[in-house]
Amino acid sequence: MPFCYWYKVEKIKAINTNVPSGKRKIMSLRETVLQEALNIVKRNGLEGITEAGMIQKLGISQATFREIFSDLEDMVTQVMAYDSELQIQEHRRLLANSASAVEDLLFLLKEGIDNLKKTNPALFTQLQQHYPKAWANSLEHVNSYSYPKVHDILNKGVLEGAFRHDINIQLVTKIIFEQLYMMLNPVVFSPDRYNLAEVFRSIYLYYIRGLCTEKGAKIAEGFFSRNHIQ
Repeated sequence: MPFCYWYKVEKIKAINTNVPSGKRKIMSLRETVLQEALNIVKRNGLEGITEAGMIQKLGISQATFREIFSDLEDMVTQVMAYDSELQIQEHRRLLANSASAVEDLLFLLKEGIDNLKKTNPALFTQLQQHYPKAWANSLEHVNSYSYPKVHDILNKGVLEGAFRHDINIQLVTKIIFEQLYMMLNPVVFSPDRYNLAEVFRSIYLYYIRGLCTEKGAKIAEGFFSRNHIQ
């Protein structure tokens, strides 16, 4: 990698200041650029985005941009892949502090709600319409990582007696993700009319309650109360 690669950043620092205090780490330039680009994309969406505009917002030279990305579409693809990597890391951290399968699922739910609150509601529609490769990769992440993760959590919850023993785990897992696809369908829930975080909460919180046994419902109620999810 060229030596100058490390010195063409003006605004972006090697410390990711978005990481909570005590968890900051030295990042490679590529990771730092990806993190800042992800912040910009989540905040502003992709409408009217240009390579020149992103270079200016990132505070890097065109040469540095081309060291990392082949073009704008590649940038969006890499940024969304990086977001998926961060999601996996965050899930590992959350589940390490979970005491039950119900909490596992609710931790992932809360993380999803919090993430959506920080995301421009038009982003998903823009990905589907203008960046099909990035969108396809995001769906692949759901199928290869998220789907098995939820399936395993449901199975664990049945064994713990927290989820009903008569649920069809495979079917329930599919329903959970079909609900996700429905939520992200702009024809069904237009981001101009609906708050996606509120849609997410309304769909999943009530559905998960219906999956719980009395034991699981008590765990869920305690989780809702501690985390201020109404």
